[in-house]
Amino acid sequence: MTDPFTKMFQQMLSQGQEMARTFNPALEHFDVKAFEKMFPTMPADMLEMWFGKTFNRDGLDARTRLLVTIAAMTVQGALAEPQMRMTIRHAIEAGATPREIAEVIYQMGMFGGLPAMQKALEIAQGVFTESEGSPQS
Repeated sequence: MTDPFTKMFQQMLSQGQEMARTFNPALEHFDVKAFEKMFPTMPADMLEMWFGKTFNRDGLDARTRLLVTIAAMTVQGALAEPQMRMTIRHAIEAGATPREIAEVIYQMGMFGGLPAMQKALEIAQGVFTESEGSPQS
């Protein structure tokens, strides 16, 4: 690799690590090797380039990205409940309010249908209730 390419690659990796920490503040280190264990067919270089180039602070902020993710998961029928719960928790950590999350889910009722919207709202309400009972709230 050329020196300019190496610098650009390192910058993209650094931005990806920063965005991963923004998505989940509990992450101390973003370990690409852990992804290779789950997805052995996905080369680490591609993953690093994707995270570093796509998820960076020059685009959407973490709060907005997480709200968009909630919208997409709602339209898909809110079938991935553990992932939906985690995304809602991270959205709250990134500054989204329960009202904003509910509004996003309501809006997706037009596209995903009422059953998908209702399921997503039930999941969100469960997370909101958990958050109210936690010592951090």
